Amino acid sequence: MITEVDIHLPLRQVAKEDARRKAVAQELQLSPKRVQGMRLLKESIDARRRPICKQLRLLVGVDEPLPPAELPVRHYTPLADTAKRVVIVGSGPGGLFAALRCLELGMRPIVLERGKDVTARRFDLQPLHLGEFATVNEESNYCFGEGGAGTFSDGKLFTRATKRGPVMEVYETFVAHGASPEILTDAHPHIGSDRLPDIIKAMRRSILQAGGEVHFETRVCGLLRSADGLRLLGVRSSDGREWPGDAVILATGHSAEMCTACCTTKAFCWSVRHLPWGYVSSTRRPS
Repeated sequence: MITEVDIHLPLRQVAKEDARRKAVAQELQLSPKRVQGMRLLKESIDARRRPICKQLRLLVGVDEPLPPAELPVRHYTPLADTAKRVVIVGSGPGGLFAALRCLELGMRPIVLERGKDVTARRFDLQPLHLGEFATVNEESNYCFGEGGAGTFSDGKLFTRATKRGPVMEVYETFVAHGASPEILTDAHPHIGSDRLPDIIKAMRRSILQAGGEVHFETRVCGLLRSADGLRLLGVRSSDGREWPGDAVILATGHSAEMCTACCTTKAFCWSVRHLPWGYVSSTRRPS
């Protein structure tokens, strides 16, 4: 039998396999000898009691061994020449995961980012540490650039949303691109700002290798619409280029004044989403 078991152990015992086995056996009311395997699924600190404990959720094999553990991997099939084009504005978390999802659906993501790639972006951040006389690059800074506003933060993974969705799939995607497997089991996972830039570059490589596109220093300043104004046909960048697509995803983050300006002046309707943050837009004309 393979089952999940929750146990509590003091901090000084949590790393001892014998202590885990004994606690599991006590919880299942059987002999410790019958516990053939244990694998950590989730752990968190419980400070409500003394001594402070860790709460562990374990996958347990009773009278049989556990199957081998496998780290998550992500393989994206190369896109067909006829794949539909999806223009994605922004290469923050929303844009990158939207691009990977497009690959899974057989669509070609065209990612447009106003800032620079994560490596070049580091150099643009240096003046911000020089004091009040520093000159800020308006296109490449803490808000704009590959990875979005959280690229150079501390790398915590957190959401306030009550409808959390496929959070584990997000964690597994990070692990498949180089994050520590510990984020799969920690109650409050943390990637680390020292590792996050390399993970973002690995996600970009996945997009490019499958046939997607990523364009930096490409600031979107307008939307392309059909003659009747009912369909989005793509976007226009500040250098005058047009980027056609079968669909457009605006993943621009909290500093996207361009999106608000474009949609409010082009007879687009905005409506509040049933989520703690964000808006959705449509091309339906207001009545």
